[in-house]
Amino acid sequence: MRASVPVVAVDGPAASGKGTVAAGVAQALRFHLLDSGSLYRLVALKALESNTAVNDAAGLAALAQDLEVAFSPERTMLDGRDVTKAIRGEPVGEAASQVAVHPEVRRALLER
Repeated sequence: MRASVPVVAVDGPAASGKGTVAAGVAQALRFHLLDSGSLYRLVALKALESNTAVNDAAGLAALAQDLEVAFSPERTMLDGRDVTKAIRGEPVGEAASQVAVHPEVRRALLER
């Protein structure tokens, strides 16, 4: 049986300050912070790099399951390389919006 872990979700439109609010709440409550949006951006970047279509739910879910990622306060790493800036670019952001709609991708990331 899994232990219950408190979760705080911050939802809102792009560029509305969700990340800033989430970081402040996490710090105030002494919680760890998971920027779930970055996970979808990582899947999107991997999809763009591997020519996986953003409407290929099964292919995207496979990418999500196999992501080699590492996070630090300053960097986001994918497959051993720093992609901190790359995942914040407009093409990746647009692709991430399309990637995130697939329940298969959501399930794959939740299992991680």
